[in-house]
Order: sequence, then C-alpha cells, then structure tokens
Amino acid sequence: MPRPHILIVSPASARENNGNWQTASRWQRFLRDDYRVAIARDWQAADGGGAPDLLVALHARRSAPALAAFKAAFPRRPALLVLTGTDLYRDVFEDDRARDSLALADALVVLQPDGLRQLAPLPGGAAAKAQVIYQSAPRLRARAQHRGAPCDTPCDIVMIGHLRPEKDPLAYMRAAALVTLPGVRLLHVGAALDPALAHAARAAQEAAPRYRWLGALPHTATRRLLRRCHAMAIASRMEGGANVIIEAVTSGVPVLASDVGGNRGMLGDDYAGLFPAGNAAALAGLIERSAQDPAFHARLRRQCAARAGLFRPAAERARLLELVDNLLTLPHGGASSSQEPT
Repeated sequence: MPRPHILIVSPASARENNGNWQTASRWQRFLRDDYRVAIARDWQAADGGGAPDLLVALHARRSAPALAAFKAAFPRRPALLVLTGTDLYRDVFEDDRARDSLALADALVVLQPDGLRQLAPLPGGAAAKAQVIYQSAPRLRARAQHRGAPCDTPCDIVMIGHLRPEKDPLAYMRAAALVTLPGVRLLHVGAALDPALAHAARAAQEAAPRYRWLGALPHTATRRLLRRCHAMAIASRMEGGANVIIEAVTSGVPVLASDVGGNRGMLGDDYAGLFPAGNAAALAGLIERSAQDPAFHARLRRQCAARAGLFRPAAERARLLELVDNLLTLPHGGASSSQEPT
C-alpha cells in the first residue's frame, strides 16, 4: 500500500529563506520517513489520484486560495492550517480570506501559547481545534565568551529579519544611533523587501558606523554568525513564533525582544530581556546593559536555557507526527486539542 501523500503549501520558497520556508522545510524532513511529502506554493487538483491525502497550509491569508480549492474539491480530506505570524496577529481579525481559512481547516497549529489566547475570542470554535507546536532547532554548544564574561571587542549584537515593516528594522537602526558604549556593533541580516527600508538601512550605516547591514545570507552562514554574537535583537511589531528566537536560544545566545505576544509566548512572561515595541531607546539600553553587565547577560542566558527544552527537534517531530496521524485516521480529519505541550 502506498504511503499517504502530504502537500505542504508554503507562501515562501527556499529563495526567500524566511520563517515560513524554514517551517515547511523542517516539517518535510520530520514527515518524510512515514509519508510522501512535497512542498509547493499552491495546489491545483488535476485528478483524484494526484491530490494529497492531507494538505498542510502555512499562513491563513496567503495560503487561503490553495486551502479553499482543496476543500472544495475534496471536502472529506483533512487540512491542517499553521498560523505563522501576521495572519494570527492581524489578518484573522481583518481579512475575510483568513477567517475562511480558520473555518475550513480541520485543525489549527499555533507556534506558542499566546496564539491560543489570540484565537479564544474568535467565533466558530477556532481555539477548540487549535494546539501549540513549538518549532525547533538543533542545539549548538555556546561559545566560551557567552559564559558570564564581559563582552569582547568588537561586541556584536545581531538582528536577523528581512527589511519589512512588521519586523520594525527602523527601531533597530535608531537604537544604533543611541548606543554609546565603545566597541558595540549592531549587525543586521536580511533582504531588502521594502525599498524605503533599504534606503533607511544605507542611511543608518552612514550616520552610525556601528550599524552594519549585511543583506541576505544563507541560513547556515546566518546561524554561524548568530552563534558568535553576544546577543540577538528582535524588534518585531508582531510575531507568530520566531525561528530566530529558537536558533538563538539553542545556540546559547540571549535574546533582546520586543514585548509582543508572540515573543512573550516564546520566552516567557517574566523574561528580563523584553522592551516596549518600537522603543529604540529601551532597546539601546538593553544592548548596553547586556554588553557591560555580565550578571544581567548571565541572567538572560539562564532564562533562555530554561526554555531550550521546548525547542527540541524530537519534541516538535513527535507532536507533529501525532497530529498528522490523527488527521489521517479519524473521520473527516477531526483531530484537535487546545492544550499547550508540556
């Protein structure tokens, strides 16, 4: 008997190298020992034999056409929708297509527990068919310089995120102009998805030489760079469950994060490295404190280390396989759980 066929619909490809692509690629690896798995941007049902047994759609709004077409053609085959960021924190409240995706999907996945709180007030029982699956990354041994010692010179802070408004790169650029501690550099990895923000990044380099925009880098090179940095900054105005937080935590690199629901869900409500979203002065203060206060830096590292167990590949794979197995075996794909993983 042939193995069931799973199609992962991702709005991003390897070329974009963003969080959606990383999720799609990792889930394909996790599932391919048990299933036939493909990744595509869209889905067109050529005939019944060629259609997937299960559709996994990433992003409620951007994958809405594929999800709707699949369920129209095969209403009894299950579909899983992964809420990955802007869809969870904006689109499901504003966009009819995103809300339709919630209704059509047989099960929903959010990437951290604040996502369940976001879904709770929505009509139609969205929260009841949702569950948390934390994303994961292989653990890397922390570099010796991260183990409580003062920051080396140069003291590198890195932000990893494409230049688009949701990531708020302007807050990071403004923070670079406010940091005064000698030897601190603010590195920025990300492609220019917004021409105005690319212009701002070039201007920031001229005005504040400690800010360096490195452009897009391959994933392996980015993680290698991250591992040698003193801390990672994430200034986003909305996040579903950022891969870069996981990669920092599992590399022993503490995170300086905007205080938004998705980042709190990843790092914990009591995390000491949060700053008000959009507040460049507060971010600059955290950067300087992490660079010159070894006790504070060590506290952030301990808090991140306490979360690292949530981001184990084996845990993500086990929860994903359990959900997929249930969707493919229960009538109408009706498997759901709103419980946070332990």
